[in-house]
Amino acid sequence: MKNRRFIRNIALGMENLWLHKLRSFLTMLGMVFGVGSVVAMLSVGEGAGRQALEEIAKLGSRNIILSSVKPADEETAAGRRVHMSIYGLTYDDYERIREGIPNLREIAPVKLVRKEARLGERMLELRVVGTTDAWFRLVPREILAGRVLQAEDETRVRPVAVLTEFGARKLLATRNTLGQVVRLGGDVFEVVGIVRNESGQAGTMPVPDQDVDAYIPLSVARQYFGDNIVRRSAGTMMRERVELHQIIAQADDMEHVEPAANAIRHMLRRFRKNEDWQIGVPLALLRQAEATKRTFNIVLGSIAGISLLVGGIGIMNIMLASVTERTREIGIRRAIGARRRQIIQQFLIETVVLSTLGGMIGIGLGVLTPMAITWFSGMPTVLTPLGILLPLVISLVVGIVFGLYPAANAARVDPIVALRHE
Repeated sequence: MKNRRFIRNIALGMENLWLHKLRSFLTMLGMVFGVGSVVAMLSVGEGAGRQALEEIAKLGSRNIILSSVKPADEETAAGRRVHMSIYGLTYDDYERIREGIPNLREIAPVKLVRKEARLGERMLELRVVGTTDAWFRLVPREILAGRVLQAEDETRVRPVAVLTEFGARKLLATRNTLGQVVRLGGDVFEVVGIVRNESGQAGTMPVPDQDVDAYIPLSVARQYFGDNIVRRSAGTMMRERVELHQIIAQADDMEHVEPAANAIRHMLRRFRKNEDWQIGVPLALLRQAEATKRTFNIVLGSIAGISLLVGGIGIMNIMLASVTERTREIGIRRAIGARRRQIIQQFLIETVVLSTLGGMIGIGLGVLTPMAITWFSGMPTVLTPLGILLPLVISLVVGIVFGLYPAANAARVDPIVALRHE
C-alpha cells in the first residue's frame, strides 16, 4: 500500500512538472551547469595532476640526482678568458658516496660530452653519456633493439654505443640497425643497442635522458675524451674541467630517500670548498605535486560548488512560488484527508526529480566538456568514477536540502484558509 502511494506521488510530481515544462527546464539549468562544471573541473584537475606525477615518475621515485653546477663567479670570470675553470662532481665524490652512504641500492656516475656523430654522409650532434650499466637500472627505458651497456663493456673498455630511438632514426636511416660503426668525434664506436628515451622537464628537474643521446662506457669516455672541455663561441675560447656531470643514486627504500639525500649533502659540504653541485630528490617533487593536486582539486571543486549552490537556490525559489500558486490545491487535498507528511513528500519528490534530472544532464555535459578541451587544446583530462558519482550525489542532496523548506511551507498551510484562496 505504501509503495503504491509513493509511486502515485512520484507520478503526480512528474505530472506537475510536465505541466510547466519551460519553467521546470529553466529551473534545472542551474543544476545542469553546476554539475557539469564540477565534473569538467575535476577531470581537468585530475588530468593536470596525473601529467605532473607521470613526468616526475620518469626520474625515479627512489632516485637521488646530483648535478654539477658552474659557480656564479666562474660564469663571470669566463668572460675575462679564464685559463681553466674547474668545478663540479669528481670521481672521489662518487667513491665516497658509494662506500660511505648507507641504504643506497645502486649508484651510477655520468659524464656528458657533446660530439658530432658521423655515419657515411650523415651527421648529427649527439649528447654522449659516459656511464655504467647501472644507469639503465636507475633510469629504466624500453630496449627496442640489441642490448644496453654491460659491466664487461666498462671493465674491458669496449668502444660500444647505445643510441636513443630518435638519434638512431636520424643517423641509421635505411641501414641495418645493429653492428654499424659510428664516429663520435674522431673515434669509432659499434652500435650495440637502441632504447626508447624520455625527455622534458619534471618540475625544476630535467629528465636524465634526451632525444639525441649516445650511451658509452664511462671508462671509454675518460680514455677517449678526457675531463677537459673546450668551448668556442663568438671568437672566445673557454676551457673547463669537469670529471662527472651527474651522479644518480637509488635508495633501497622510499623511507630512506630523504635521509640518504641529507647524508650526501652533508658529505659533499664536508669535503668540498665550493658548493658547485646541487641535489634533486624526485620524491620531494612527487609529494609536492600530490599536495598541489589535492589543493587544485579542492579549489576547483569549491568554485564549481558555488554553481550548485546557485542552482539549489533557484530550485527553492521556484518551489516556493509553486506552493503559493497551488495553495488551493493543497487545501483541497488536506480537506479530503491528505496528511502533512504526504504534502511534504509530494513537493520533496518534485524538487529531487528536478535536481537529479538536472544532475544527470549535467554529467553528460561534464563528460563532453573535457573531451572537447583535450581535442582542441591537447590538455590531458581524466574522468574518474568518483568525479562522476560525487556530483550526482551532491545534486540529489541539494534537491533534498533546498526542497525541505518549500515542502514544509506547503504542509503548514491551513486547509480552511487554503480553500478560500483565489
